[in-house]
Amino acid sequence: MKKLLSILAILVLFSCEEQKQQADLIVTNANIYTVDEAFSKAEAFAVKDGKFVAVGTSEAILSSYESDSIVDAKEQVITPGLIDAHCHFLNLGLGLNQVDLMGTKSYEEVVQRVVDFQKEKNLEYILGRGWDQNDWEDKSFPNKAKLDTLFPDTPIALTRVDGHAILANQAALDLGKVNIDSKIDGGELLAENDKLTGVLIDNAESLVMNYWPISTKKEAIKALLDAQDKCFGLGLTTVNDAGLSIEAINLIDSLQQSGDLKMRVYAMASATQKNLDYFIGRGIIKTDYLNVCSFKFYADGALGSRGAMLRDPYSDKPGHFGLLVNDIKTLKETAQRIANSEYQMNTHAIGDSANHAVLDTYKEVLNGKPNRRWKIEHAQIVSQEDFPKFNDIIPSVQPTHATSDMYWAEDRVGAERIKGAYAFKDLLNQYGKVALGTDFPVERVNPMLTFYAAVARQDLEQYPDGGFQMENALSREEALRGMTIWAAYSNFEDHEKGSIEVGKFADFIILDKDIVTVEAVDIPNTKVVETYVGGEKQ
Repeated sequence: MKKLLSILAILVLFSCEEQKQQADLIVTNANIYTVDEAFSKAEAFAVKDGKFVAVGTSEAILSSYESDSIVDAKEQVITPGLIDAHCHFLNLGLGLNQVDLMGTKSYEEVVQRVVDFQKEKNLEYILGRGWDQNDWEDKSFPNKAKLDTLFPDTPIALTRVDGHAILANQAALDLGKVNIDSKIDGGELLAENDKLTGVLIDNAESLVMNYWPISTKKEAIKALLDAQDKCFGLGLTTVNDAGLSIEAINLIDSLQQSGDLKMRVYAMASATQKNLDYFIGRGIIKTDYLNVCSFKFYADGALGSRGAMLRDPYSDKPGHFGLLVNDIKTLKETAQRIANSEYQMNTHAIGDSANHAVLDTYKEVLNGKPNRRWKIEHAQIVSQEDFPKFNDIIPSVQPTHATSDMYWAEDRVGAERIKGAYAFKDLLNQYGKVALGTDFPVERVNPMLTFYAAVARQDLEQYPDGGFQMENALSREEALRGMTIWAAYSNFEDHEKGSIEVGKFADFIILDKDIVTVEAVDIPNTKVVETYVGGEKQ
């Protein structure tokens, strides 16, 4: 009898083993923030065919699933793969082969970096990016004279950190036959003593850049793959590229189809007439890796170059209101056309005047059209009476802009308007969600800096003491949601990504610190141990 019972017990155990389901990957012994509706925790999950098929305790997962690939996370933190809700992915890659001017402390340092770069590269045309005169002791805009002397025959275009101004030497100006009499709507050419300084703001950049050699397909492919490597290393699994051409989007699609590009891309097509005709005619384009469902429109320029459109003059430049990159008529016509299609509209608006105009236009054209999830990108300075208008408009904001601009922003807009600037919590309270991004390469790519700026609102030296306008800081849960599920929601992708839940893509990252509980000062030092897309380690 005892022998029979033993045999039966063995048979039962064997039967249980046979009932285990096969998974492609099992992760156990982890500290998982699922970022589901309840912000619940878990210990383990199983992945099959690129998606989560079970989430729970290690014991429960291992009793129901088996796999040839089992990862013991050793109690490390796991979150959903991070989503950068506003960046310039292709430009990041292209910029890796340009003069890096980030962090320069003077114009002299800018010039020296160009000289050193050209000694190494010996190029026919020189591009650079990252200078910010607000970081210099002399905060006036630079002048091209030194570049003209050093590089009389080599065109040079050095883009300001925000992308809304360039410094062009005379050889570059000559490409477009630019002179003191040149003019363009939505742009400004700076001059001193009736001579061009070489600084071209907003649309004026095109007077030179329209004549600049276009990147080759080979260069663009390398740029995308280089950008992918950098972003995967920092935990990004989806990027929202804000403003792409037809050719760039088609190239991204082809690289994804071939398996070379595994980054998921939410591609905002630039809202040109050519692009509107092309994409609206084809309808939304959606694969597991590419989502083309939106257009990027520019309302105004940037605050740092005084191109942001304000309702009252700049506090540090009387009589100057900024620039509308596109006029109100174009804004309304474009918005109406997009509203009549399936597409979203995502509009760059920095100044309070630009935000006011965009909000009112959105309300007008979307009347009776619910759940369109249109976004305002940046929403940087908002009039107090305009905050309630975000009740059905998604604010897509970049926390590191606050900590980059806080040293001089009040000088630009004054003590009263600054109360409505970088107001992430106020915007969250209106819509109920905020999508968080970096705007890289305007800011650094690292999403840990986004998280840190959102919750601590300090720079890396912990300035200012106590944080910048802390009434608008986000909680750590809100910041993580803004970088995952809320960003996915803003892309109409919350059903497939943004949280660790059954049925969603198995995009996740492993961290060496718990960003939800660690001391704030340690957040920027958090490293991404591993990044997975669709259950595959990148």
